[in-house]
Amino acid sequence: QVQLVESGGGLVQAGGSLRLSCAYSGRTSNAVAMGWFRQTPGKDREFVAAISWSGKTTYYADSVKGRFNISRIIDEATVYLQMSSLKPEDTAKYYCASGRQGAASTLRNDYKYWGQGTQVTVSS
Repeated sequence: QVQLVESGGGLVQAGGSLRLSCAYSGRTSNAVAMGWFRQTPGKDREFVAAISWSGKTTYYADSVKGRFNISRIIDEATVYLQMSSLKPEDTAKYYCASGRQGAASTLRNDYKYWGQGTQVTVSS
């Protein structure tokens, strides 16, 4: 079992920045990939960013490439999502997820455990 707790969401103006954190714990939690997804009411949860267990491989959705950065600090058992140049369309609830394996993945089904989410609202 892996526990995930997100933090760092909030209200920000367009063009601003936020950093989301995901603290994780549990057996083998450092040995798997981690991902961030987001969801708005009435829509499917969509992939945002992923990082491999080692941190050497990262993937991003096209919509956030160049604006978001995912990182992890193994010693802190934390994954971060640095979000810059935020747009109103980035408004969503953001979820941290723990993978089933070490390789990073863009697919929801490759993630086993999920946090409760943190709300990000970008005003225009």
